[in-house]
Amino acid sequence: MFYIILDGLKKKKTLIRSGFLFYTVKSLTPQQLHTNTQNICENVRALCKQGQLAEALYVLHNVMDKRAIQPDSYAYSSLLQASLRLKSITQAKIIHAHLILTGIRIDIYLGNQIVTTYAKCGRLADAHRVLTQLPLVDEVSFTVMVSAYTKQGYALEALKVFCEMQRVGIRPDSFTLSAVLSACIKMASLQLGREVHENIIRSGYQSDVFVGSGLVDMYVKIGSIEDARKLFDKMPERDVVFWTSMIAGYAREGDVDKASKLFEKMPEKNVVSWTAIVVACARGGYLEEARELFERMPERNVVSWNAMISGYAQNGRVGIALDLFWKMPERNVVSWNAMIAGYEQNGCFVEAVELFKQMVSRGVKSDPDTFASVIPACAQLASLQQGKEIHEDVIRSGFQFDEFVGSALVDMYAKSGCIKDARKMFDKMPRQNRVSWTAMIVGYAMHGSNEEALHLFEQMQGSGTKPNGVTFVGVLSACCHAGLVDNGWQYFNSMSKDYGIEPRLEHYCCMVDLLGRAGHLEEAKHFIHEMPLKPNASVWVTLLGACRVHNNIKLAEYVAKKLTDLDPMNSTHYVLLSNIYGAVGRWDDMEKVRNLMKDKGVKKVPGCSWIEIKDKLFPFFVGHTSYSQPEEI
Repeated sequence: MFYIILDGLKKKKTLIRSGFLFYTVKSLTPQQLHTNTQNICENVRALCKQGQLAEALYVLHNVMDKRAIQPDSYAYSSLLQASLRLKSITQAKIIHAHLILTGIRIDIYLGNQIVTTYAKCGRLADAHRVLTQLPLVDEVSFTVMVSAYTKQGYALEALKVFCEMQRVGIRPDSFTLSAVLSACIKMASLQLGREVHENIIRSGYQSDVFVGSGLVDMYVKIGSIEDARKLFDKMPERDVVFWTSMIAGYAREGDVDKASKLFEKMPEKNVVSWTAIVVACARGGYLEEARELFERMPERNVVSWNAMISGYAQNGRVGIALDLFWKMPERNVVSWNAMIAGYEQNGCFVEAVELFKQMVSRGVKSDPDTFASVIPACAQLASLQQGKEIHEDVIRSGFQFDEFVGSALVDMYAKSGCIKDARKMFDKMPRQNRVSWTAMIVGYAMHGSNEEALHLFEQMQGSGTKPNGVTFVGVLSACCHAGLVDNGWQYFNSMSKDYGIEPRLEHYCCMVDLLGRAGHLEEAKHFIHEMPLKPNASVWVTLLGACRVHNNIKLAEYVAKKLTDLDPMNSTHYVLLSNIYGAVGRWDDMEKVRNLMKDKGVKKVPGCSWIEIKDKLFPFFVGHTSYSQPEEI
């Protein structure tokens, strides 16, 4: 018996009855209390449909129990469905307990309803326990359990239930197999996927279009596009969903050519298939092809509009993306997110924040992706007040414990100069991920808290979280500022040796900075020449900066020549070399560099900053007076 639902208390009947008496009932009519069994059962079902669960429970206890009227399984099923609609696990348990104590025979229909109620209320262990104790089960019983485990992220448990189903000799149906395939996707196991595929063949569902589409989707998402295509080609019958699954698979792999060819062969197309090919082209950067297909679409949905906006924004064509955004007949939160993210990724931080404000003013509810895009824009602007206001929005929306939103807030506070607030936010996160660890380490390094950065990196390693390239930028920067040359070399070598991370230009740049700050200029020069990657201007500028600190004129001239060849129109290295000459009193050489800039038409990039006035951000540049109220600014 499933008496665990009564939380271990002994006086079961008293508890159940007192449980029913908790409800205050005022709206029952004499007709609803009719003593005829059939009529009362119908009244219970009617009350449940109207959402009057308390009244229905009152009838069950005060009328049926007292008058020894036995309700039917449909009445109990209605009660359970009503408790499920209300997401009330307490009421569901009371109904289940009443079922057990009155000795009602639990048929398959009612048993499945009990399992469904517990599962959809999130009580998976209770649902599974009921399943194992039911006298009669069928494929629906097991399918409900497999689906519930999969949706809640317990893919392994879902597969165990599927094995249990096979052990008791119940044949799965197409819905069961679809749920099992979803579990395989979550497990990301090609071997498991193939084993389930073999089981599907044995079950005779190989040619089922619904199951076949699920198999294609599984192979695509697990990363075996070849298996997906083999299955696609073997299928005797393919509907529009099947074709679309295969096209979406090629789109996911970035193979726009194969996706396009398959789309052209498609005998019948719907809005989903049109959207799939538009998404494939837009994500792959084939914007002209995507736009042509977009214009040809017989019917455009919000997904296709969003794909075009994202495609243009991700390829730096923000103006076209914005034009499409305002032309959309209907926008959803994804549309706003795509445009805000597009602004942020292209360095239009002020515009990203302003668009977020418009979104809020129009009553569009933000989601975690919204905050994960707008908070980094605030971080780049070092707009602390704006960032704090958005943090309040995050809390009101209930997303403060989202990993990516929390990590963005840590980064924002660190870049806005509030390293203590960043650490508070970091410590409040229920679980730190690689992004949050990295944001905190980089924040400490940026603020010169080098010991804290390196100590936190050790903690990150101890937690089992694997660092990435950005993490090592923070670690190497901390070593730079602390002058820890030996430690820097150890961390740099550890990247490829211990973590399989190939150093990128930014890591080489950190090492040049480390050696340069320590005065090892010739070693830094040799390091650059031995790099497996071609050094860019940033690497050489870093060494030029070190030459300025240590007044090494000869090496500075050598480095400046390299920079002039690499990036002749960049003012940074001209200004640095000019300042180096000025520092040692070589005024003629300083003047020559300035004249060379004029002759080549090289202009110094003016400094830029922002000011917040009445919740609005105003950018301004050194020497510019084109904005309003220059004197006040």
